[in-house]
Amino acid sequence: MGKSQETYSKKEKEKKRLKKRQDKLLKKEERKETSTGGGLENMMAYVDENGNIVDTPPVFTKKKEIDASEIVLGVPTREAEEEAGPAEGKVAYYNDSKGYGFIKDLQSQESYFFHVNGVLEEIRENDKVTFELERGPKGMNAVKVKRIA
Repeated sequence: MGKSQETYSKKEKEKKRLKKRQDKLLKKEERKETSTGGGLENMMAYVDENGNIVDTPPVFTKKKEIDASEIVLGVPTREAEEEAGPAEGKVAYYNDSKGYGFIKDLQSQESYFFHVNGVLEEIRENDKVTFELERGPKGMNAVKVKRIA
């Protein structure tokens, strides 16, 4: 007859594996016995109308009635900005080779960028000009720049 296929080390490994399983079950039982509640209700937290985390569920007595027709989806339309005509300013800086410059508004003392494509006639530094404002990717830009005679 042939010898058994189970060796001593296989038997020992199987014993260790069974012992680990039993230890794990014992620890699980101990955790269940010593837990303090552990139900879903004990784990719930609520946020009140002021944004604070509380243990009690919110009271819905302070409901507001909202008219669904007043809800606007998307970006609200902007009110048309008042067009006061062309503004006046002075060319504070102009780089002819690069084709851009800055105009300082005479009323608000703000500087506005302009590009040579937005210039109607030839200008130089320190010229008084009229211009209109247009929103660009980095702020307001001066367009339709025209020298005042």
